[in-house]
Amino acid sequence: MSGLLALLDDVAGIAKVAAASVDDVAAAAGKAGAKTAGVIIDDAAVTPKYLQGFAPARELPIIWRITRGSLFNKLILLLPVAMLLANFAPWLITPLLMLGGSYLCFEGAEKIFHVLFPHASHAIDEDMSIKDPGHLEEQKIKGAIKTDFILSAEIMTIALAAIEAPTVWMQAATLAVVAIGVTLAVYGSVAVIVKMDDVGLYLAGNAPTPIGRGLGRGLVKFMPVLMWILSVVGTAAMLWVGGSIIIHGLEVLGFGWLGHHIHDWAYAVGHAVPAGWMGFAEWSAKAAMDGVFGVVWGLLLIPLATKVVGPVIATVSGKSAGH
Repeated sequence: MSGLLALLDDVAGIAKVAAASVDDVAAAAGKAGAKTAGVIIDDAAVTPKYLQGFAPARELPIIWRITRGSLFNKLILLLPVAMLLANFAPWLITPLLMLGGSYLCFEGAEKIFHVLFPHASHAIDEDMSIKDPGHLEEQKIKGAIKTDFILSAEIMTIALAAIEAPTVWMQAATLAVVAIGVTLAVYGSVAVIVKMDDVGLYLAGNAPTPIGRGLGRGLVKFMPVLMWILSVVGTAAMLWVGGSIIIHGLEVLGFGWLGHHIHDWAYAVGHAVPAGWMGFAEWSAKAAMDGVFGVVWGLLLIPLATKVVGPVIATVSGKSAGH
């Protein structure tokens, strides 16, 4: 009996340790996931565009297939690579983060440049055309999963750099939790977004009360506004996150001049407002300066991407530079 009680006590102790580990993983995953906000918002804003041209009945099945592809990207392809980097080549993490940050800055700056100086792209028009309806769905899903791979690589690298775990296994578990949580959050949100206009149409035509029908019409009218808000917020978040990654990476590599000055300027802004607003003002000032740097860096990268990187990739892949 004493041996049985001792065994039960050991089991209880192991359960407590396991519960504490789960709490640690959840806390670390939440912290790491928050660092990926810019990429997540952009992902949620970009994905609905791949559903244009499909019947409403096909939207959720397509989103589910993209979700599965995203989980495969993160858990099967990127997670092992991330763990190898973290344990055998940690010095590569900062340069890879800066590469991902540069991509975010380029994407954000290119969107701003396109708004200020609208220009058509025959490659984009060709990609978005209906073509053969029988192959359209497969093409769109493959395109979405390829885009997701790039965004997922950024998410996993950013999260990996933010994780502080005592063991390799906890680090891997935390990264897996981040991967699953982010994927479900992004594509769950996308599913809600793309079906809201259908819900609005149903309410507008079938709600038993005038208030319900008015709510339905309001939803239909609001969805384009919501997509515009998501696009603006996603662009701002990309530039903020991308700029901050580059500035922090420069500090890690020994070039901390800009980061120190931004910190000092943000500190001065924070101490120029009432005490209750100090933290928010300092954070906002730093985020704004990181975002401005992201815009400048992204604008500098546009000619490099379009004149050098695009043609090189086109030569290797056999496609046009526009694609």
